[in-house]
Amino acid sequence: MNFSESIIEQASLAWLKSLGYTILFGPEIAPGEIQAERENYGQVILERRLRQALQRLNPQVPVDALEEAFRKLARPDSPSLVANNHAVHKYLVEGVPVEYQWPLPRPFAPA
Repeated sequence: MNFSESIIEQASLAWLKSLGYTILFGPEIAPGEIQAERENYGQVILERRLRQALQRLNPQVPVDALEEAFRKLARPDSPSLVANNHAVHKYLVEGVPVEYQWPLPRPFAPA
């Protein structure tokens, strides 16, 4: 049996929908549209959605640490596309390593 890209895409979308994801037609969120989620087509990451997901999945993590995780996901360090794809995949599967102090230190107040 031969599989076309369309068959795989439709099966993937059906699976994601069954998991509770909302499926949108790409042009609905394209640049220039009322519900645009990116300024131009070169913007690969839907930044607002990624930031919301990081916050939702890590409500106890300080904002600075969430911003570091966002940066690592949105702007990988390697000049190699393959290395960046591997790094982002690893982050998505295993989590994004960030450092922060917990609990946050309290300001010193003399007695």
